[in-house]
Amino acid sequence: MPSSPQAPTRAVTADADTRPSLTVLSGFWPSATFAVARALLAADESLLLVRHDLAGIRDGVVRRVVRSGAGIIEDEQVVLRHGCVSCTLREDVLPTLVRLTHGHPGRDLVLMLPEVAEPEAVAAVCAHCLVDGAPIADHLRIDSYVTVLDAEHLLDGLTSTEDLITLGIQAAADDHRSLADVVVRQIEYADTLVLWGQSREGEFDTGRMAVLLQRMAPWAAHIRVDSDIVDAGMLTRQLRHTHRYRLETPGVLARGLQGYTLGVHEPKPDCGVVSAVFRARRPFHPQRLHDVLEEVNAEVIRSRGHLWLASQPDTVVAWEFAGGGLSMGSLGHWLVSLPEDRWEHVDDQRRLAAALDWDPYYGDRHQHLVFIGLDIDPVELHRTLAGCLLTDAELADGEETWRTYHDPFAGCFPLGAEELTDTDTDTDTDTEGAQPA
Repeated sequence: MPSSPQAPTRAVTADADTRPSLTVLSGFWPSATFAVARALLAADESLLLVRHDLAGIRDGVVRRVVRSGAGIIEDEQVVLRHGCVSCTLREDVLPTLVRLTHGHPGRDLVLMLPEVAEPEAVAAVCAHCLVDGAPIADHLRIDSYVTVLDAEHLLDGLTSTEDLITLGIQAAADDHRSLADVVVRQIEYADTLVLWGQSREGEFDTGRMAVLLQRMAPWAAHIRVDSDIVDAGMLTRQLRHTHRYRLETPGVLARGLQGYTLGVHEPKPDCGVVSAVFRARRPFHPQRLHDVLEEVNAEVIRSRGHLWLASQPDTVVAWEFAGGGLSMGSLGHWLVSLPEDRWEHVDDQRRLAAALDWDPYYGDRHQHLVFIGLDIDPVELHRTLAGCLLTDAELADGEETWRTYHDPFAGCFPLGAEELTDTDTDTDTDTEGAQPA
């Protein structure tokens, strides 16, 4: 298996890079995120912090504030052509970062994202949008994506069933994400996680939150900060100039397909936290899987991964659960279902991962699901999912028979006829509600 995409680069590479460094801070609880930002400013007055207040975004207006450790440098209202987070990123955030690198040469930057922004969306904009005809990487180096979690509110956020529209903080009119969706995606894309403060339930519960974060994002660097005593210098050394970010880091649902760690199997509770990984080669029977969807996620905080159904053997099916809701959707074709002349359109990392795990009968098709929760029973979970796999007799019937099974998921995961490209593993496609009732 390839090494973690967050592994440090060689020192010679870092030393040779003279571009200003950008640290991206995200977090659903702005008080904790801003506290980390203030600590970084206190340790280095030359650092520039960029924030965008989205309170007026639905009216097409955002407030941009740029400050250093010495005080506010800019405080302006920005009018947008369209009121949404992605427009804010393209029309003002990226141009502001580039402008600051030229107007304040030699000074590093920290971008504090709005509470409902997801770091993966920011990374996508940075990778594909040009500023003054050039990619943002020509002007600065993204050093790290840091997510700050408030220990007092973390579990409530992860288990919340409320959506952003109900809370009145949606990023756009069609933003149907739940609060939990935002929090888990901020956690899972980050290369660095900061657990800020203490749980109101005491030290044991704070430790439990730390273990939960370790299970949710085993690929990240994990840092705990006591909000009563903050060593700004130490925090700066932990968060800045780390070179942790990797552009090639896939989204969490594509991690397993590309050979990266999707989760860790820790079935013995640690502070009550259990992480169970289910892997299998056989396909799921669609009806039997549909019948246990509610059961397998009943006590789960987060589950994610990909699977294949006997009735739809060409399709990689995405699976993610958070905040009481399960979303399923298409991640494109299994490679075994494609002619070899179309493999050249597939990401190299995925082809390598498939080759290393190729099965002479199933090809690259497999089940890979991760379940994380408090006091869940991993043995019962495995027994339930294993019971959804095809039996020996069903396997013997062959693929043509499998395709005729009654399928409650029929039509939920369409595959286009176009050539397979990297976008087949793009999980930004809205899969909300893909689970049949």
